[in-house]
Amino acid sequence: MKSELDVIVVGSGAGGGIVAGELAQCGRSVLLLEAGRHLTSENFQRWEAKADHDLFWPMRFAPLPGGDVLAFLSGKCVGGSTTINTKVALRADARDVDKWHAATGLTGANGGPFGIDELAPYYDRVENLLGVRERSDWEKSVYTAQAGFRALGTDLEPVQSYTDANCMRYGSCLQGCPTDAGKSTMNTYIARALARCPLELRTGVQVERVLVENSAEGRRAMGVEYVDDAGSRHQVRAPIIVAAAGALNTSLLLLRSGLRNRTIGRHVGLHPFRLVYGLFDDVQDAHRVYPISAHCMKFRHDEDGGFVLEASTVMDPIAFATTIRDESGPLWGAPLVDALRGYRRWIGVLAMVNDENNGSVGIAEDGRERIGVDFQPSEHTRLEAALRFSREVLQAAGAKKICWTGIISTHTQGGCRMGDDPTRSVVDRNGESHEVKGLFVGDGSLVPRTLSVNPSLTIMALATRLAEHLETVMSGQTVQ
Repeated sequence: MKSELDVIVVGSGAGGGIVAGELAQCGRSVLLLEAGRHLTSENFQRWEAKADHDLFWPMRFAPLPGGDVLAFLSGKCVGGSTTINTKVALRADARDVDKWHAATGLTGANGGPFGIDELAPYYDRVENLLGVRERSDWEKSVYTAQAGFRALGTDLEPVQSYTDANCMRYGSCLQGCPTDAGKSTMNTYIARALARCPLELRTGVQVERVLVENSAEGRRAMGVEYVDDAGSRHQVRAPIIVAAAGALNTSLLLLRSGLRNRTIGRHVGLHPFRLVYGLFDDVQDAHRVYPISAHCMKFRHDEDGGFVLEASTVMDPIAFATTIRDESGPLWGAPLVDALRGYRRWIGVLAMVNDENNGSVGIAEDGRERIGVDFQPSEHTRLEAALRFSREVLQAAGAKKICWTGIISTHTQGGCRMGDDPTRSVVDRNGESHEVKGLFVGDGSLVPRTLSVNPSLTIMALATRLAEHLETVMSGQTVQ
């Protein structure tokens, strides 16, 4: 590592892990800061409670009308959520990306509205590096669910995923992959850069603010201040700072750093979903599959319904027991005991809904984070339609009882949207802050409007695009 840093990256997930790895591969001196621990396949096992403690941020909640809450899940470890997700690798399509220009005035390299073609070479690079492949190796529970879809005039199709042939369909993706078949930024980009490149990784640190100074060109990022796991405070300096701590945390970091853009923390997309469960007479073992093997895309776009259904999966026992409900509310007492005794006979359909970026995150007067959710009638309509159709699918497949979870968000997007219009966005088309030079955003915060599919591949593509831009800048080349 050179004595002087070129770049500091905050967060090692789908965005930060790629930016740090790509720039280190180019020979740049990169410091990667991560709040979680550096755990690898040697540490991963099917132990739900331990994984929840070791690999996830403590669960966050946002209040909903009627006393219910929306739960947020995200990874707190090297690799971020890519270490504990299901590795689904789907490209956005033109209708998803067309919403971006309308939302923030975002334009592409040619000056016209930003389009899907802008992302194509970066999707290609990420897919090739991660070895994205089709998952048609379905287990019994998927075929059981498929019968219900077909009975209702639609069907399931295989997903694409960043997993290799070592996948044993163990079902433990959310506890970290014990065979390294599941690819993450931890075991690809970061591991390679740590082995061969000028990348330094510091874990267990909480970055409290970006250091911002006044210069002749205006306000400029000069470094970060963080607290290590022993409680000691440190400042490190570099001319380029990339905030990639996840959509909620990145917004909070910019606010704590004194940025004043009124759109920071606003227009947060939630990609809300429920798991809908069906109880069958025979054993399905939906916990012993590659968790998201198949999906139904018939209703993907807003005009078609605005939801995607994924099959077949079931939460591990603790999460299953603490989230399952029916028309009467959360299961309790004898009904909950009966549901758990039938655990191996449940199948889950994940019903994920397009939302309209009506979430927000900010800092309350007492200094704690404040998360708001304001679902509009159109979003409630999609949530109910997705739940209703999932129930019909499972009943058509032969389920004797239907239950479901509350509403959950794992694909949080937005909050620091990219765009050309500073009144509607936080960063420009290259991810650089409109108000602080040298400060870039490199994670899902960038996404101007929620995608209709799992966003991880798109976040990785955007991060690859940002890394290319930063290398161009540092090389003194002309930037378009």
